[in-house]
Amino acid sequence: MTTPFLPPQLWRRPGLHVMAMLLALVLLFLIDTATRYEVAVSVFYTVVIVAMAHVLALRGLMVLTGSCIALTWLSFFITRYGDLRAGQINMLISTVAILITGYLACRAELARAAAHEAQARLLRISRIHSLEGLTTSIAHELNQPLAAIVTSGHACQRWMEQDPPNLDKARQALLRILGDADRASAIIGRVRKLSKGEPASPRPFVFNAAVREVLALSQAEIQRLDIAMRADLAAGLPLALADPVQVQQVIANLVLNAMEATALVDIARRTILVESLQLQDKLVFRVSDGGPGLPAGAQEQVFEPFWTTKHEGIGVGLSISRSIVESNGGHIWAEPHLQGGAVFAFSVPVAPQEGLA
Repeated sequence: MTTPFLPPQLWRRPGLHVMAMLLALVLLFLIDTATRYEVAVSVFYTVVIVAMAHVLALRGLMVLTGSCIALTWLSFFITRYGDLRAGQINMLISTVAILITGYLACRAELARAAAHEAQARLLRISRIHSLEGLTTSIAHELNQPLAAIVTSGHACQRWMEQDPPNLDKARQALLRILGDADRASAIIGRVRKLSKGEPASPRPFVFNAAVREVLALSQAEIQRLDIAMRADLAAGLPLALADPVQVQQVIANLVLNAMEATALVDIARRTILVESLQLQDKLVFRVSDGGPGLPAGAQEQVFEPFWTTKHEGIGVGLSISRSIVESNGGHIWAEPHLQGGAVFAFSVPVAPQEGLA
């Protein structure tokens, strides 16, 4: 819903809020004009500014503040009742109050915008950090199809150099090259999706497929660290309703944290269990590691910004993961593992239309 009275760039959430604001301005103006000078009705314009601070953008708040001051002065010049000197004092007080309220609302909006920008930058850092941890896996995943392309290319060359050329064998080699090129392109596409800083775009997607893509990128690093990973993904899950790229970012971060924690213990204890399941109207992802575990009482602290147990960590990954999960309608938590180590899990909503994973 839009309104013809204000250009769309002035608000953040148009609709009934804007129409209610316009009605409130008109009502206050009529009451202020109809009452005596001694009645300072115009000071209530500050209430309108405060109420609209979470709806209007910065330019919108500036326009609203200026409009309230203009209506205050216009009402003063139209009013013909009461003590003129008292009216002048009330008008000045109302003007100052409106200016101060508008200034504070604009400062709050600037602070909110700065916080959003900082969060977006931290999200970008977290994504890059996760991808850095998976660099070996990504390189290994890409190396397989590229090596296969080289092998098939040499085979195709040999078949073509025969006299006469073996076109059937050469054609098969070319088909293998195309298939391996598609595999490499798919891997690059997954990495690009994980590295993008786009806003959330919730849509139905296959939850287990998103988990498997992240695990595929982690496989080489898992092998390098001698970690035994087991995936227990529940069959027949309904579709999830969230931003699949952001969900994969959270999965990648939790898996990377589990790998780093597990690498600190003896090889015999280097185990990771990845699970997916459904709890009522939520889909849950769980990763359990055999690492040293969390300090006592740290289940909630680990999600606080800049709190970390890692010597070289910056403490933003889990904080941003919580923001991502909560913005997608889910919940994230940590708990101690019964066999030692830690368990991290998060949930996302089930899509209204069910589908099998």
